[in-house]
Amino acid sequence: MAQTPLPVEYVTAAETVLTFDTALTGSIAARDTINIGFKQGGRIIEVAVKEGDKVARGQELARTDPTQQEQSLMVARAKLATAAAQRDQARQTQTRAEGLLEAGVGTRASLDNALQQVSAAEGAVTQARTALDQAERAVADTTLISPADAIVISRKGEVGQIVGAAQPVIAIARTEGIEAVFQTPDLPHLKDAIGLRISLRGLDTRLPAMEATIREISPLVDPHTGAVTVRATIKNAPADVALLGAAVSGTVHFPVGRGIALPWTALTSDSAGPAVWLIGEDMTARLVPITIARFTTDSVIVASGVNVGDRVIGTGSHLVYPGLKVAPEEVAP
Repeated sequence: MAQTPLPVEYVTAAETVLTFDTALTGSIAARDTINIGFKQGGRIIEVAVKEGDKVARGQELARTDPTQQEQSLMVARAKLATAAAQRDQARQTQTRAEGLLEAGVGTRASLDNALQQVSAAEGAVTQARTALDQAERAVADTTLISPADAIVISRKGEVGQIVGAAQPVIAIARTEGIEAVFQTPDLPHLKDAIGLRISLRGLDTRLPAMEATIREISPLVDPHTGAVTVRATIKNAPADVALLGAAVSGTVHFPVGRGIALPWTALTSDSAGPAVWLIGEDMTARLVPITIARFTTDSVIVASGVNVGDRVIGTGSHLVYPGLKVAPEEVAP
């Protein structure tokens, strides 16, 4: 009676990039945090944003009382108008002096004096315009403007408060610079981690699935904690203030060479140790010993015993014996 082939699943052994996965724990932070203050002191009369607000570049954030600056602006405008009028009068005097000299009834000294008056008047206009520009900037500086698209992370000034020049009033975080910051032991593969991908997941809040790329590794170990700071830029992070400060864990995939990875279902043993079943050209099974390099959560990394292209029985291997005819069906490794 002919033997009925046993249906089995198999994978074709292929070389793949091997990784060493390490779990990190950290938090999400803004890569660029900016403390914004007024260029000149004053009394705050309005704060237009609150913590968590999204703001656009050029958006008004807060204002101080502009009364004194506006009065100075009015004075500067009046001085410029006066200087311009005096310049125009000096030019008219110059024109008359030139005409009289050409007619032979004027003197060169009168023309020189008129030219000096025009020069002085034009200098006064220049000074008045400079003063007006400064006064206009002073008025503009009573309004605090966002320098970038960002998220407000804190308000450090309130209505009625007297603030000094450059005193922080609003703190913002740029929306395009969210990153994960980890403290990790000085791992042996860490020096080669720049540019590696990290899979992120939230620890204490419901966070979207995110990926990050390691951009910076501190060259120094913290002497107090023995840890190294690792910073990773998050790709396509949502502009949500709730992300800032959230605890996350990340898995770093360190490349450690190439090798053959087989599913757990392929692993069996013989009297000498671990082994797998291979399918021969005649569709019979044969048991071969293997050397295991290491284990992962879903596969066995084979150091020797299996070659690229071998057909390795997976599901159904516990029913196989030497010389058994099989009806193989390939599955994805």
